[in-house]
Amino acid sequence: MTALISLKNISKTFLTEEIETRALNGINLQINKGEYISLSGQSGCGKSTLLSLLGLLDSPTTGDYQLAEEDASSLTRNQRAKIRSQQIGFVFQSFNLISDLTVFENVMLPLTYQTGLAKTVIESKVNDVLEKVEMAHRKNHYPAQLSGGQQQRVAVARALVNDPAIILADEPTGNLDSKNAEAVLQLFDQLHQDGATICMVTHDPASAQRASRCLEMFDGQLIKDSINHQAGSEHNVQPVELAVG
Repeated sequence: MTALISLKNISKTFLTEEIETRALNGINLQINKGEYISLSGQSGCGKSTLLSLLGLLDSPTTGDYQLAEEDASSLTRNQRAKIRSQQIGFVFQSFNLISDLTVFENVMLPLTYQTGLAKTVIESKVNDVLEKVEMAHRKNHYPAQLSGGQQQRVAVARALVNDPAIILADEPTGNLDSKNAEAVLQLFDQLHQDGATICMVTHDPASAQRASRCLEMFDGQLIKDSINHQAGSEHNVQPVELAVG
């Protein structure tokens, strides 16, 4: 398999009021193209810190980070922002949609940071990803007119619109009821089957088992890295209909 991300001896230390906290300690990890990875562990174990580093929202204190065979360990803030906009899609627990923008406008937002894109190209890209997440029929609605599950589908569409190299999801079902959570997880299953590379932080063991590879953290270290041979086999069921709200 082709390595998309390679972390070698990554550590992250935070200094607050002269107190040193090591959030990550000697992380070694390779993520290959097309993998669906879950990252689990107790609160405070370093999951979100690791996801932030993977997503170039922060830089490691020490260690080497290669993204698509390019050194991403010591980029400037502007360099990290540029790569994020081009190669990384984020899905957050709280959706992070802009309330006074329509569904279409929210999904279009990442494309506005690219120069030279024709209006017709932008419209085509947005419509395509809204179709993929089955939200095209709500493109002129506002976030407040959608259920939580529908808002999260819009957030996934926004993450996909730039055709990113990897999708990073931080507790994507954390704010959803069981029905909408299942619908979003089925969407991730389908994206993986279509070839997407996904890394999902989750506290839910059942959600973690949807992934083809399961990582577990404890006290800033990776303590488990296993292939899940059963992933997908029991989830090819009829799609769950999203609640309308």
